[in-house]
Amino acid sequence: MSERPYQICTSCVMDTTDAGIQFDEQGVCDQCRNFREHVAPNWHPDDRGWERLARTADRIRAEGRGRDFDCILGMSGGVDSSYLTYVAKEKLGLRPLVFHVDAGWNSDLAVSNIERIVEGLGLDLFTEVIDWDEMRDLQLAFFKAGVPNIDTPQDHAFFATMYKFAEQYGVRYILTGANISTECVKNPLEWMYYQSDSIHLRDIHRRFGTRPLERFPLTTILKHKIWLRYVKGIQVVRPLDQVPYVKAEAMRLLQERFGWQPYPQKHFESRFTRFYEGWWLPRRFGYDTRRVQCSSLILTGQMTRDEALEKLRQPAIDDETGQREFRFVASKLGITAEELQRYFEMPKRSFRDYRSQRQVYAVGARVMKLLGLERAIKR
Repeated sequence: MSERPYQICTSCVMDTTDAGIQFDEQGVCDQCRNFREHVAPNWHPDDRGWERLARTADRIRAEGRGRDFDCILGMSGGVDSSYLTYVAKEKLGLRPLVFHVDAGWNSDLAVSNIERIVEGLGLDLFTEVIDWDEMRDLQLAFFKAGVPNIDTPQDHAFFATMYKFAEQYGVRYILTGANISTECVKNPLEWMYYQSDSIHLRDIHRRFGTRPLERFPLTTILKHKIWLRYVKGIQVVRPLDQVPYVKAEAMRLLQERFGWQPYPQKHFESRFTRFYEGWWLPRRFGYDTRRVQCSSLILTGQMTRDEALEKLRQPAIDDETGQREFRFVASKLGITAEELQRYFEMPKRSFRDYRSQRQVYAVGARVMKLLGLERAIKR
């Protein structure tokens, strides 16, 4: 069977490095069609969205009376979570419990940005430090598994901690910086499998880990989608979907108001994620997450296709920086650069080579789509 010919969308910059991509007769991809036909008509970041959000904020404040916090939000120091924190406190008058998960890979810039936002808004910050020995062992297990999604341990720790804090403090509302404006195009599953799938995480750790996960925070899709939502009554709110959110304008406000400093690329507040998305994923697998990020900005009118193509002509991380980060990651994980190189050169594997709850996610996605609660493509 011949290899699929290379093709790039004529509207955005997604291409056939996404194995599941489909094009119409005009060369427009299914992610673009999905956005224009299903997402955009139901997305109202205007007066209508603000009115809904204001009503939600009224309810959050009312239910939070007498408590130390009326909602909870996680902060990484990136633009989305930083702007969300500003909106929650300054625009909505909420009293959020702001938490941060330290998985051992914070950049100095991320730490500085978090401090500037929290102090500038007069908020308290709760930091959950993940046991480093367990995190290190789990991350090495994902390298040894040969899969693309080696950032799953960090992301899973964030999800699990977010719900743990909500339960612990009796907070019924979780505010998230996830948004249509900069994230309407989704990473294909082959690039980044579901980070909340504990079956997948546990199977890889069982095969390649060397120590038990005794303190590492774990969650399951059934726990946070069913138990916590419908039994405990914990709701997830996405404020940035209901207000005008233009990335460049948000960054300018954060810089002028708080002295916040930008990163070279989305998600680069973590040194591990910077290495993973900027060097490992494109060099080992040929997956460039900037295609997803730029395509989202193209569809929401924040970047032209020509600007995106020009950006993609240069690597996210140059060779010299990449080699320096390569040595740093190896040292941080307690292995030699030669060992990390062996993982880089080993046969490539997929999440499909390990146990998972993919079918559970697939059924849930179909139900959510039927109910009109989920419209984004996730292959």
